[in-house]
Amino acid sequence: MGNEGAVVGEIFRDPWGIPHLRADDANGLAHVQGRVTALDRAWQLEVERHRAQGTSASFLGPEALPWDRFVRRARLSDTARRCWDELERTDPGTAEWVRAYVTGVNEGLRSADAPEFTRTGLVPGRWEPWTPLAVWLSTHILFAGFPAKLWREHITSRLGADAVGLFAADGPGTAGSNGWLVAGDRTITGHAVIAGDPHRFIEDPGVYQQIRLSCPEFDVVGLAVPGVPGIAHFGHTGSVAWAITNAMADYQDLYRERLRRTGAGVEALGPDGTWRRAARHTETIEVAGEAPVEVEVVETDRGPVVIGGPEGLDDGVAEPGGPPPAVALRYPPRVTGDLGFGALLPLLRARRVADVDRAVDRWAEPVNVIMAADTEGGTLHRVAGRVPVRSAANGTRLVPAWEPGYEWRGWHEPPRAGLADGVAVMANQRGPASPLGVEFAPPHRADRITELLSRRHRWSAADMPAIHMDTHLASATPLLTHLTTLGVPGSAAPTAVPDPAAAVGGAGSSAPPVPDGSPLAGPTADPDVPAPNGPGATRDAAAEPAAAAGGQPADCSGVVPEGSPSAGSTAGADGPVPSGPALSEPAAALRERLAGWDRRMDAGSADAALFAAVRGAVVRRLAAHPAFAGAAVPPPYPEIFRPWLALVPRVGHALEHLLSAEELFGIDRREVVREALEEVAARPPAGTWGDTHRLAPWRALPPTTPYDEPGLSGDHDCVLCTSPVPGLTDLAARGPAARYVWDLARREDSRWVVPLGASGVPGSPHHRDQQPLWLAGDLVPVVTDWAQLTKETDV
Repeated sequence: MGNEGAVVGEIFRDPWGIPHLRADDANGLAHVQGRVTALDRAWQLEVERHRAQGTSASFLGPEALPWDRFVRRARLSDTARRCWDELERTDPGTAEWVRAYVTGVNEGLRSADAPEFTRTGLVPGRWEPWTPLAVWLSTHILFAGFPAKLWREHITSRLGADAVGLFAADGPGTAGSNGWLVAGDRTITGHAVIAGDPHRFIEDPGVYQQIRLSCPEFDVVGLAVPGVPGIAHFGHTGSVAWAITNAMADYQDLYRERLRRTGAGVEALGPDGTWRRAARHTETIEVAGEAPVEVEVVETDRGPVVIGGPEGLDDGVAEPGGPPPAVALRYPPRVTGDLGFGALLPLLRARRVADVDRAVDRWAEPVNVIMAADTEGGTLHRVAGRVPVRSAANGTRLVPAWEPGYEWRGWHEPPRAGLADGVAVMANQRGPASPLGVEFAPPHRADRITELLSRRHRWSAADMPAIHMDTHLASATPLLTHLTTLGVPGSAAPTAVPDPAAAVGGAGSSAPPVPDGSPLAGPTADPDVPAPNGPGATRDAAAEPAAAAGGQPADCSGVVPEGSPSAGSTAGADGPVPSGPALSEPAAALRERLAGWDRRMDAGSADAALFAAVRGAVVRRLAAHPAFAGAAVPPPYPEIFRPWLALVPRVGHALEHLLSAEELFGIDRREVVREALEEVAARPPAGTWGDTHRLAPWRALPPTTPYDEPGLSGDHDCVLCTSPVPGLTDLAARGPAARYVWDLARREDSRWVVPLGASGVPGSPHHRDQQPLWLAGDLVPVVTDWAQLTKETDV
């Protein structure tokens, strides 16, 4: 590999430009993978390297500064270096394999020809052996949604502890996924099928890279993360296949620190009452077009300080009567020096589910639910990743670093689960990971997938795209229920409108209460208790973007604590229902039209557009209500965390339960809904849902000629999860970042697709050629016959 002119491997392409790579050994294959990734994704790799180092503002400008500040203060690149050192010490074989990948990346970057380099004047920099680890860490640091703890503390201080349950929702805003496994006794071939789609920011270039890696040891197709060797999340080796969904586990903590300056530096007060020296240094962030910015980096025994410092917040705002705010982040790789890269090669070498099981024992983060099946009938359904054992309070709020009882005390044993009637379905709902998390997605997507799979006993790989594309919106029920009583003299308190899809199964059910014992259950919760669409965005992490309208957090609908005054019927009530003002003729007609709507969020549906317009108007009116005035002004935390604290998106994604609660801070929700209906009836949307619900991909640089982005079917709680931010924008910056169907009968009958294409180079014929298929729900064949591929070059 180091010999000049020596052939390391070969690059082939299928008709969609997807790289199929072949080499004589695993290290040579890693070299070729790094090389082809640099050729196809050079600009993306350069952006990710800079983001991982906290240097992206040097060429993307001040919009990237909030992200760079966070990366520096959280010490992400230093953590990646620590993890690399530990990998070299404990697993030199994997370390050598990662080095081979990095060598290939650097080789490819020398001949890269991406137009963005010309536009910015940037020259690709050199990757270090630890850079893939830094890319992995920066990509996933916000997946566990630790800023949600800032929101819980904020809403508790403004509205009381019961409000936490009312606004509780998935993640919040973490990347989610659908995934389902159908065992062989439920398929027409007698072999299992695994299918699904990860829901993440739609980026250009895409966050997943379709690829095939073949050498004498293994031959694997799957979805790789550009910048990271191997195939971590979704792969098929021919005899075993695996896929993941976000487990929604809570494994990062925020500690309030008491800091003081001394002549020697900074000290932090520990739980034993002793002041201890904190690590401290300063770093300089270069900002294109502006003066450099100096950042103080402080790390206590708990972890790096990511909010405030010895003098409090950056703008000098101090909390009345309290010490200057300072918040430290504790996250597993910083503690253990392990990012789980030791799982990557064993996954490629897996032949049976037992091999996958052993491989993911070495997984660290993000914490995922793994589903796997093999050609011998074996199946696997388990959680993988590292979650600390500690006080329940750590999971729900900021905890005081100077008090005992909040330390980490080891690691949870990852839970396992089985199949039910030959099927396993995960869509970020409560499931095997329930003991490890606080907030989960409502069960709408999981219930709908389960119900669809129950409609027949035998399935094939070819049947799965229809499930991918299902647009039924079960979470519409509470709003439609309120609409039914408007302007009806003497009507009783609203009762749930029957869901036409719910008769067959649980597809129309609303989210259940939080189970007893949950950190969010009951009104006795501790009283102390989601990205800008630009270069500095927290994309690919936990904040729901609002595309052109600024970034906002993403959650699904909320869950109401059992025993809380806010818990009640699924339809909700505001006491006896007066007749209220008569609806105008247009509003009455709109109400009747929505009563007959099929609850499908199809791009071509005018009724879906009307529902979304009424929903948005309700959200804005609720968020503007004086009862929420205190929550409307977020605390002055760093800009990177503001999306998690924005009220309008929080109301939008918790609307199902805000409308269903027995009482909502004295708000007359019926009147709010009536006013929203009249507003939309007076100025109804002119077109269909797809006219406003359009794709809004994240790009580090805007294109020189804007694309006409397509209209989308789906919604946040649909199986086809394309996420608007109700009340703020219908644009969708998050959705299925890939779709896959893994067939264990014949790998060549497997299918996959990405939102754009295999190439990250604008103007390439494979830059956006898969988008029509992605929009239609079609998938690209997985080509396994080398004779059907075109050889591009030796490497």
